[in-house]
Amino acid sequence: MEKKSLTALARNQLQIAGEASSGRSAQTVYGGHEHVLRQTIIALNAGFVLDEHDNPGEATIHVLKGRVRLLAEGHSWEGSAGDLLIVPQARHSLEAVEDSAVLLTVAKLDR
Repeated sequence: MEKKSLTALARNQLQIAGEASSGRSAQTVYGGHEHVLRQTIIALNAGFVLDEHDNPGEATIHVLKGRVRLLAEGHSWEGSAGDLLIVPQARHSLEAVEDSAVLLTVAKLDR
C-alpha cells in the first residue's frame, strides 16, 4: 500500500508552475499508460489555460486549491476547492481563474 499527500503534491506542483514559463505543471499520482485508471495533479497559474482537447475516457476534476473553469461545447462550469467537476464526453478546456491545483482522474476507454 502507498499513501500520498495530495495537499503536499499540489503545493509542490503550484510552486513548479509558478516558476514555469508555461504557467503549469503536472505529476502523475497513480496509474499511467499500462493502467485504465490514471490520476494526475495539475497546477495552473491564474489566467493560464489547458487548451481544448478530447476526453480520453470517463474523467473528473477534483479542485484541490484555487478556482477553475471547465469549458465545453459553449457551456462552462466553475469549481473551487472541494468541488468535483464531471468532464463531459466532448472537447473541453480548463482555465485557472486563480492559481489552482486539481486532481484529474481518468478511466481510459481503450488502453
